[in-house]
Order: sequence, then C-alpha cells, then structure tokens
Amino acid sequence: MIELERLSIGYGGPALVADVDVAIPKGRLVAMVGCNGSGKSTLIRTMAGLCRPLSGRVLYDGHDILSLDAAARSRQIALVNTERVRIPGLTCSGLVALGRSPYTGWTGRLSGKDQEAVDNAIAIVGMDGFADRTMGLMSDGECQKIMVARALAQDTPVILLDEPTAFLDYPGRRMLASLLSDVAHYGEGRTIVYSTHDIDLAIEYSDDILLVAPPHIYYGPASESSVRIRMYNAFGVPQKA
Repeated sequence: MIELERLSIGYGGPALVADVDVAIPKGRLVAMVGCNGSGKSTLIRTMAGLCRPLSGRVLYDGHDILSLDAAARSRQIALVNTERVRIPGLTCSGLVALGRSPYTGWTGRLSGKDQEAVDNAIAIVGMDGFADRTMGLMSDGECQKIMVARALAQDTPVILLDEPTAFLDYPGRRMLASLLSDVAHYGEGRTIVYSTHDIDLAIEYSDDILLVAPPHIYYGPASESSVRIRMYNAFGVPQKA
C-alpha cells in the first residue's frame, strides 16, 4: 500500500499540494490527472523519493520512502519518466536488463533468474520479437513498451510513470493504457500510478483517479460520478450527459 500522510509538496514557495492524506491499495491502476503546473511531476518525484516533501511522509507498506537506502528503494519502486531513450547500439534486451541492476551487484552480470525476468518482462509487453533490435530504430510507442518492460524486470510492487503517453498518438495512448491495466492486474498485482492529461482514457482504463487540484488532492474510483464531475470541473470541461 502507498500512503500519503499529511503530505505537502513544493519547491520552497507556497505548497503546490498541502496537508493531504491518501491511501492507495495494492493491485490498482491509478491515473494521476491535473492541469499543467498543478504539481503532478513533483508529486511523482516525491513519491519516488527524489524530492523531499515540505512536510508529511510517503509510506510504502508502513515504511517512509526517505528512510530506505538506495538498494531498498530500488526494490520497492520502479520509475519511468518522460525521457526518450535513444542510446546508439543499446538493444531492447539490454535496456530491460538494466532493471535487474538492484539484484546483480556491481558486476551487472545476469544470472539465469535475471535473464528469465528480462525475457518474461519483454513477453508481457508483447515485444518478444524486438529483443535484439536497437532502440534507435523503434517508434515512440515501441520504446515506451520497452521502458515498461524494464520496470517490470525490476520486479517491484510499485511502478510510477510520469506522462508515459506524452509522445504517443491516440492508438498508441490507448495501447499503453490497456497495457498498464493488464500489468497492474497481472498475477499477484502491482500498484501502478501514472500521470496523464488523457482524462477520457484515464476513466476508461484506470481503477482509480488521483486528481491534483492545488492545494488539494482528490482520490476515488474512476467509476464514481462524483470523481468524474470533480475532474471535469478541474479541467474546465463541460460535463457529459
């Protein structure tokens, strides 16, 4: 479970989000939505332990993220940011294998178990035939699938993604939203939180909505009409009949 406990975030000025309490259970796909500048990326980075909150705590199964060392944190959370990965000569399999670094030690040598985790992750995202292809020869949608596979190979109970659909066309955005839903509910389930501006896709594919509307956060099931109304109002979108 992820808990935001009396959390306030920001960068030294007024808090973007102030004194909020949210509990996100295991096995849920959560869409984090909000207008530009509302603090979504800051909240993602705070939840990943990359930004220190102004006050309050982010807890994973009762443990403060800032109390965990780098090794423990990397076994708890996988982060996929908005950066486009285009490293010359780096294969899909090689990038996904980086997700095993919390377990391989300083040598980076993959064991049989590590290689199995890499192969399984690539298969889950439907990219089996791309393992030996270099990232520079792939579309944005294909690369995003591989980045999700890298997070899967990291084998963490939580995956955080910052605007994973930002560079994708509409079919690509739908494909990725569907994939994240499948991953969240695959096997024993993972908690996946991703920020997005695609509010219709968020409603269609996500279990819950986390609306960032400074200085507040609202959290609830995507199926609830009250959550949808609050979200549409925050974006200034006319409510659907």
